[in-house]
Amino acid sequence: MCASLTGVARTRSRGHLLQLVIGAPNRRWRTSSRRAADLSEQGSACQTHAVLFRRSVMLLVGLSLFGISLGLVVRAGLGLAPWDVFHEGVSERLDLSLGTVIVATSFVVLLLWIPLRERPGVGTIGNAILVGVWVDITMAVIPEIDGALIGRVALLLLGVSINGLATGLYIGAGMGSGPRDGLMTGIASRGHSIRAVRTSIEAIVLVTGFALGGTIGVGTLLYAFAIGPIAHKTIPWFVRLSGRDARGLLVEQH
Repeated sequence: MCASLTGVARTRSRGHLLQLVIGAPNRRWRTSSRRAADLSEQGSACQTHAVLFRRSVMLLVGLSLFGISLGLVVRAGLGLAPWDVFHEGVSERLDLSLGTVIVATSFVVLLLWIPLRERPGVGTIGNAILVGVWVDITMAVIPEIDGALIGRVALLLLGVSINGLATGLYIGAGMGSGPRDGLMTGIASRGHSIRAVRTSIEAIVLVTGFALGGTIGVGTLLYAFAIGPIAHKTIPWFVRLSGRDARGLLVEQH
């Protein structure tokens, strides 16, 4: 439908030029011009809706896969990312599901956005809710793996790989940063290095989570070294898929 409207608008525009050259009546030309303009606007609106739909699908799929990947890494039992070490530690202490703690922590972190004057987007709220929900669903479907180191390593590698892909999807959609990422960028915007702010925050949650009983291991190191390179490859690709400018994002993140 969008393509046909755009094609008609272009055809009408060529007709206007021809009518002007051969001396068609002004009234008829103005009427045709208005019709062409209306068709062009309708075509542009259709294209805008299509891009928004595509980005929304990317966001939902990305956040769902992100939660699933975290559930896989937890079931591997070989170590978690810093924030998830914290989530697991709190979960153990309060006897709550891991997903519940992730959701609750997300909204607590969002409260810290207020003094930083950060503005949440649709993706921010989606991140705060969907990731925790899918973590619990995944852990309910996949049982704990006892022994079988090969199986646990395979589950860890699968989880980390999916996590990198999911990161590219939901960031590439460009519909708002996650609560934890927004906290990091909000503090960094006050004149601090992003690397220093991220390292400091993750060190604090890692140590706190470990003290509460969270799992640190080879998975923690794998996550730290693998997610960055995977996301670096996937984010620009998904940004282009969403219809946005990948160069602008890369410059902004750099």
